[in-house]
Amino acid sequence: MPKQPSFASRLRWWRDHKGLSQLELAARAEISQRHLSFLELNRASPSREMVMRLAVALDIPLRQHNALLVAAGYAAVWRQTDLAAPELAQVQQALDYMLGQQEPFPAVAVDRHWNLLKANAGAVRLVEFLVGPLAPGVAINMADALVAPDVLRPHLVNWSDVTRYFIRSVEADAAADGTAETAALLERLTAYDGVRAILKAPSSEPAGIPILPMHFRKGETNLRLFTTLSTLGTPQDITLQELRVESFFPMDDDTAKTLRTWTATPPRPPRP
Repeated sequence: MPKQPSFASRLRWWRDHKGLSQLELAARAEISQRHLSFLELNRASPSREMVMRLAVALDIPLRQHNALLVAAGYAAVWRQTDLAAPELAQVQQALDYMLGQQEPFPAVAVDRHWNLLKANAGAVRLVEFLVGPLAPGVAINMADALVAPDVLRPHLVNWSDVTRYFIRSVEADAAADGTAETAALLERLTAYDGVRAILKAPSSEPAGIPILPMHFRKGETNLRLFTTLSTLGTPQDITLQELRVESFFPMDDDTAKTLRTWTATPPRPPRP
């Protein structure tokens, strides 16, 4: 998207980005194609209601709803509330419940750029087993931890396949939200050593497996996990719309047994 775009240029950009003709978008928004053309050419000024109608018709995130409103000269509608704010107490309780229910298996809550917001004890045990104790209060980005060469990568046997799949999901996020921040995340991840090469290489995992596992190995310990992603169903806040809960499940009985054993005896990283 152009820097500091006007409402008209934003509208044109989103319509092109969504692969819609003027006629298709006009039909979705229940307005005439002529009126839409005037809006895109900056020959007509939209009402606040028209901006919201077009945002819904374009099916863009709440953050981009606000950007369209501001570009048209209106105040933003959707709030972005800190997850720790009192008004989100019920959501925090729901997150704690979900993370707790996942024990002894790992689970984390992240924002749209994979910054860690919450983690259960299972996730802490897994990460500390692989990379050592975590410094209190240090910000953690799960995307960087996965893709960078010196965090999880040395212990992820099928790092190439997992990273290739993950980068494609970030590409989809960048296409969906059209923001500079997500584009910058994608650029940062693809700039790590070896990433661009693996994006061009074929998968080494068997095509017949139903789901791609993450295969961690450290010392004699092998852990095979797959993940699920959960989002809130009816968010009306930017923070909540962009919230994701990633839950890790064992792919085999040995992995499940190891993770359950760790609840009684915290794991110790093997000696070098």
